[in-house]
Amino acid sequence: MAEAIFFNGGARGSWKVTKQSALKGAGLAGVGFVDRDVKVDTTASWTLSGVTSNLRYTNAAEKKLLDATPSVLAKPGATCAALIPITKSAGWWAMAQDERRAVLEDKSRHIAIGSDYLSVVSRQLVHCRDQPGAQFDFLTWFEFRPEDEGRFDELLGKLRATSEWGFIEREVELRLEKAS
Repeated sequence: MAEAIFFNGGARGSWKVTKQSALKGAGLAGVGFVDRDVKVDTTASWTLSGVTSNLRYTNAAEKKLLDATPSVLAKPGATCAALIPITKSAGWWAMAQDERRAVLEDKSRHIAIGSDYLSVVSRQLVHCRDQPGAQFDFLTWFEFRPEDEGRFDELLGKLRATSEWGFIEREVELRLEKAS
């Protein structure tokens, strides 16, 4: 079942921004905090939104693997997070779904790489490409313990080294820590 998710960036929130950078393309207005919520904060400097959705590129064997190690947000000790909004190129969206699947998994091993980190990095993919006025195609949310930040960096390094990342035209990264 689809659930609307809103990321509100501003002067207050439950996650403190420790680093914000535009890795490719335009960035976002600098903010001190981010809230992950089910509603818009009208006082926020910016709001990004989308919906959770069904698995779109996953085959049955991959689904079985993902189901065996579910991604659970708000795990005890997971006081670090990252919000990484991404936009893919027109060339990506011009391909048929099976062609995108071939780049995503057969060439890049996106799902397989991510599966290797499920025990230490929780994640949620939010789809926003079809939302009116969306700035990004996807909002990726990750949570992990401070001692697992190196593993998270390793995960990002492996994903960004794939051929799939050649289709990224805009990527912003916000590193966060749970506000006290």
